[in-house]
Amino acid sequence: MAAARTLPFAKYHGLGNDFVVVDLRGDVDAELAAAIQTDDVVAAVCDRQFGVGGDGVLAILAPTSAGAVARMRVLNADGGEAEMCGNGLRCVAKYLRERGGATGDTLVIDTGAGPLTCTLHPGGDQVATVTVDMGRPRLTRGELPMTGPADERFVAQPLELPGVAPRAFTAVSMGNPHAITFVDDGADLRQLALTAGRALEHHPTFPRRTNVEYAAMRSPRELDLVVWERGSGLTLACGTGACATAVAACLTGRATVGDELTVNLPGGALAITVAADYATVTMRGPATHVFDGTLAPLARLAERRPS
Repeated sequence: MAAARTLPFAKYHGLGNDFVVVDLRGDVDAELAAAIQTDDVVAAVCDRQFGVGGDGVLAILAPTSAGAVARMRVLNADGGEAEMCGNGLRCVAKYLRERGGATGDTLVIDTGAGPLTCTLHPGGDQVATVTVDMGRPRLTRGELPMTGPADERFVAQPLELPGVAPRAFTAVSMGNPHAITFVDDGADLRQLALTAGRALEHHPTFPRRTNVEYAAMRSPRELDLVVWERGSGLTLACGTGACATAVAACLTGRATVGDELTVNLPGGALAITVAADYATVTMRGPATHVFDGTLAPLARLAERRPS
């Protein structure tokens, strides 16, 4: 009997935002590479009771632009694809430098938001933290995307839900859409996100759904944040969400462009800086390797997960 085909993986997390990383470059079985990128298999792998467990699968693929070392594809826990993931990108950069054949302290990685530059900071003989140039925040409805006039911004405007008091939200895209609201310091951010996050994710104003952020300012240089992530639900951290929230804080006068802003998430803190001209946002934070493993035959894994 022929041996069952399996696929190696590595488990990583950025501040508790955890991922199953699969390197699909080089000599990888084409059928397995295709299977791990399908909705049902991704959902099965990310299932925390019946699979490996994770907020998503990060597929490392061959680069598509000149100068890039690889391409990152982000598949959320529900199997849907996200354009970008900041915590995931730091994890992929760490993997590529330590185990994926990349050299140097600066790596360009292709993403759904375009090629992004990662600067690696060592801790001993490993990569401890990564600074990512996240690119230009997209601020118009057309770029998000969002319904309404394509060239209009959505800043501190109400989003209404049946049975829920309207709140003022600001919409920002960091390659993926975010809807951010600021609440009083001391509010239960987690409970707010649990109560309305799913409904806001599917708000008809956002044709591709949206990530949802509840933030509270501690000072003009520090805020607390909880994120309801599109396709994954409540997460311990979200890099693009932290960046989008920093941009929203600057747009609404709560923070100052050019200043480094500490964003406290349930899984830890990220350092975010919005450029004075809003031309780019930089994010600095850790990435951690947890363990390696081998995925069981992928079709069987999906079949074992209850529907």
